[in-house]
Amino acid sequence: MSDVTAVNNLVQKYSQLQQEIGKVIIGQQDAVNFTLLSIFCGGHSLLIGVPGLAKTLLVNTISSALGLNFKRIQFTPDLMPSDILGSEILDENRHFKFIKGPIFSNIILADEINRTPPKTQAALLEAMQERSVTVAGHHYKLDLPFFVLATQNPIEQEGTYPLPEAQLDRFMFSIYLEYPTFEEEVEVVKNTTSIANQTVNSLFSGSEIIEVQKLIRKIPVADNVVEYAVGLVGKTRPNSVYATEMVKSYIDWGAGPRASQNLILAAKAHAAVNGKYSPDIEDVQAVAIPILSHRIVKNYKAEAEGITVKDIIISLF
Repeated sequence: MSDVTAVNNLVQKYSQLQQEIGKVIIGQQDAVNFTLLSIFCGGHSLLIGVPGLAKTLLVNTISSALGLNFKRIQFTPDLMPSDILGSEILDENRHFKFIKGPIFSNIILADEINRTPPKTQAALLEAMQERSVTVAGHHYKLDLPFFVLATQNPIEQEGTYPLPEAQLDRFMFSIYLEYPTFEEEVEVVKNTTSIANQTVNSLFSGSEIIEVQKLIRKIPVADNVVEYAVGLVGKTRPNSVYATEMVKSYIDWGAGPRASQNLILAAKAHAAVNGKYSPDIEDVQAVAIPILSHRIVKNYKAEAEGITVKDIIISLF
């Protein structure tokens, strides 16, 4: 199959995928699209929203539609690394035997990831970056495809452990889930308070998703688009010669090189699912907010004046 045919097939299947997910998830179109894009790019996503916005249901529905194994880990202050990775036990023959933890799955929902101490968060870092885990000196490879979709509650910050910048940088997207509109909420209430039960059909398999990831990496990108993405990231750094006055006034730290890499990768995926064979500047702009927003650190002046990260990113276009 040629790459052009593969892109055309992807557009068709992506449309069907949205319809399947739409059976269960009402609204939240951006959250669904960005989560799917991160999976097609092989990246991880951080879903940020108040309780009740269907973050867990969204991840569960997407894993069903993609035909992937799904495990949910509820992060708590007493969660230990072995609760995630697995541990060695003595079997009846007095030999050590490794019992795999929930990390050995295709999609991991790390629920309320900021509720667990740094030691346990660090156990997740190796899995996210290297797609492998080390337990008692033994190295175990994770099955591909592998994604961490983490959730975070932005309201309740008491007794939480904020994610370190190095870990935030490992997430390709940070996706903010908004409250539904009036019409969407009416639809949600009707669907969830009746006896009707929607079944989500599986449209992909693990091997097909790996093929999609390879296809996206093969998509060519014009130099001017790469330069635009790198320039956009460069503008977020307050000490850079390219920084705007707004950035110098309101930002302490800008985005690193991972942001540039992810912008291009996500722009390729965005172009592919929309039937384009090469991304342009509009594709970079379409994915810029969820890719840059968690990599930029605002200062107190921005907080005091009510300037959001989204405002700053849009001002750079």
